Amino acid sequence: MSAVLKRSLPAFRPMNLRDLGAVLAIERAAYRFPWSEAIFRDCLRVGYCCWVLEHEAAVAGYGIMQVAVGESHILNICVHPAYHRQGFGRALLTRLLEIAREHRADTALLEVRPTNDAAVALYRHMGFHEVGVRRAYYPGHRGKEDALILARSLAV
Repeated sequence: MSAVLKRSLPAFRPMNLRDLGAVLAIERAAYRFPWSEAIFRDCLRVGYCCWVLEHEAAVAGYGIMQVAVGESHILNICVHPAYHRQGFGRALLTRLLEIAREHRADTALLEVRPTNDAAVALYRHMGFHEVGVRRAYYPGHRGKEDALILARSLAV
């Protein structure tokens, strides 16, 4: 008789203040120029859509999105590097797009570093297309880096 190993599926839940330690650890592990704790606190305080992805009782990633006037703006989506290439980024993005639709948004947009090849590929695969560039948007070690502005329709 062979044993079948069952891998637990990631779960989503709203982010809360108790998650900030784990969220900040992921942010610092993933980004050279991470958001501060104050930024995350402000996102929670103003009521942005802040979600965490849990895997095996640990926060493995998170997403933050603002929704207003028919438009969702994905502000930050991040998966801990230990969980990369396991579909968690796609799962987070899919969940954020579902939430945007629940809030009656008809468009989603985000910014991404053009040098973040994995993220750009994921967004393009998920139906995002380039609609513009924000010049000198991201901090860098040698000046500022542009951001690609990507958008997609949320029509089903």
